[in-house]
Amino acid sequence: MARRFDILDTNTRQYRPYNSVERQITVRLISPSDNSDPLTYFLDSVNDLFEHALRYVDDSEMVGITIQNKVNQNDKPIEITFRWKDRLSGDVIWSVFETVSQSNSRFNALDTLVVIVHSVKLPVGFVKRLLKSRGRPLAVMAHLKRSIVEVKAKENSLAPAPVIAIARADNAPNYKAYRKVRKIGQAVQTLLKTTGIDPFTRGGIAELIRFQEHIREYKTVVYNGLSCDDILFEGQVDSSKT
Repeated sequence: MARRFDILDTNTRQYRPYNSVERQITVRLISPSDNSDPLTYFLDSVNDLFEHALRYVDDSEMVGITIQNKVNQNDKPIEITFRWKDRLSGDVIWSVFETVSQSNSRFNALDTLVVIVHSVKLPVGFVKRLLKSRGRPLAVMAHLKRSIVEVKAKENSLAPAPVIAIARADNAPNYKAYRKVRKIGQAVQTLLKTTGIDPFTRGGIAELIRFQEHIREYKTVVYNGLSCDDILFEGQVDSSKT
């Protein structure tokens, strides 16, 4: 079967210390040449595109995907948050596209699209005492454990998180205000400006790497849940502060 998209450009970056790979593919979906149902054809095209973009990713890896309209830069990017590759089904893909199409009528799938795939191989053999959550969700544990701080930012929780964590590690006097997302705006803006991170991005491995490269006196560790052996990201810096 003929490919349903044209590849215009590809670029791959490896972040070896973080077991992470970023693959960027610039494509244009091809219009159907027959009387195929447009909706079915579009979903089949996207599935083919994702199969191509993920062909080098193992099912055991975590995957996050961002799709940006290269022509209309103001269009809202399509984001599929990190999940196991084998859980990235066609239904998940379509639900995300459907949500964006409802909120952004100018998004045109036949424009030039930039697909960015972040894949992460999780570390093996990292063992620590597990947090005794007893099946309770994170929202509940945040109220029970002083060591868990819920970031209550309404739009971007990625940038305030390291600011709050650093204040806690340093026993800073503004920590209590920061954890309630008060008086934190200037510190967050300074961090975003210094690292060059888009303040409107939901964040992913690339943004975590930038934070870690900037904040080298603290080791950043991101978990995929409440289990201490379920690591999503671990910064490769020599620091006693984590």
